[in-house]
Amino acid sequence: VTAPTNGAAGVIPAVLHYAIVFCDKNSIDQVIRFLLTASEIGSIFKKGSTISAAMGGCQAEIGVSSAMAAGALTEILGGSQRQVLMAAEIAMEHHLGMTCDPIGGLVQVPCIERNTMGAIKAITASQLALQSNPDNARVSLDAVVKTMWQTAQDMNSKYKETADGGLAVQIPISIPDC
Repeated sequence: VTAPTNGAAGVIPAVLHYAIVFCDKNSIDQVIRFLLTASEIGSIFKKGSTISAAMGGCQAEIGVSSAMAAGALTEILGGSQRQVLMAAEIAMEHHLGMTCDPIGGLVQVPCIERNTMGAIKAITASQLALQSNPDNARVSLDAVVKTMWQTAQDMNSKYKETADGGLAVQIPISIPDC
């Protein structure tokens, strides 16, 4: 599982670590189910939208990774298939429109903190889905995937991994003298 990209590589491992340490989900079968579920959710986004920040901003990397992790955690915590999809939807819904604006063009700031927040949102989305009845959901995963793609198409290119907008242009880069 590429999580789905290197820029979002911390979300899935963090949520899997949470599941192993705090939820006692440490059997190899549970880890495999987690990774397979995450992979399938990532595939849904790849087929219906994008997993590339160059095409969709950070919503396509951290947002998708958070959705993947939320669904996977819900799966191994005993959620129904519909709760798994609901968790993925909740996580992605709260990343819609997120820009990719790496300072200095490097996958460090704000990327590392965004990975952390993506993991926290995934765990929260899973808990919300597990405590909810999917029959009462107002937004489907399909709708959020479609919305993400429309948002990506509408997003200005300077917010798509170019370092030409957002934090990338607001935070000065200083190179220390050697």
